[in-house]
Amino acid sequence: MRTFVKFCGLRSAEELSLVPAGGAAGFVVDVPGSPRSLSAEAAAALVADVPSEVEAWAVVVDPTVELVRTLFEVVGVDRIQVYGPVPDGLEYLERHHLVPSVPVAVAGGTDALPALPAAEDYPRVHLDAAGQNLPGGSGVRPDWELCAKLVDAHPGRKLVLAGGLTPENVRDALASVRPWGVDVSSGIERSPGVKDPERMRAFAAAVEAFEQGHG
Repeated sequence: MRTFVKFCGLRSAEELSLVPAGGAAGFVVDVPGSPRSLSAEAAAALVADVPSEVEAWAVVVDPTVELVRTLFEVVGVDRIQVYGPVPDGLEYLERHHLVPSVPVAVAGGTDALPALPAAEDYPRVHLDAAGQNLPGGSGVRPDWELCAKLVDAHPGRKLVLAGGLTPENVRDALASVRPWGVDVSSGIERSPGVKDPERMRAFAAAVEAFEQGHG
């Protein structure tokens, strides 16, 4: 698929084979209160089984430099998606492989476009609904109109749309926002933290169907 697809909040090796080639397997690491959270050790065991054609991403909140380096050097992830501030003291290549999550107002909120971090530091940026207590899996949608304006305002940026995506609405999201990639967690679950293989397949199929209709 041309669209980058990240399946987030994975917790078992069985789920890894359902991540579309060219996409990413996302692991929530050390986030108390999240039903998808794993220890760094548990994440490392899963990262070892991620298919070669799929990236391994950690998802963290307010990380320290030490956690960032542990995730890259010990756990072995390819990228780290960061909610909250990026810590000072990172080297260029470390920052370059971080993906900051930028909060976007939900529909009916502010019309102000959020600022994006510098492209030379962060080639990829994650867009998620503002005001959530925990990263990922809230099912809350950011304002797609604002997200589309961000895409238009930053041509060529690799913007990954998240928040409230499902197999049922991802085609509309792709048509409306035209993001480089999409990220889904609760929309492919049968209960919080428990992925549904059929919904995972249906989401990938919906993205593929959109691309076939717009090829």
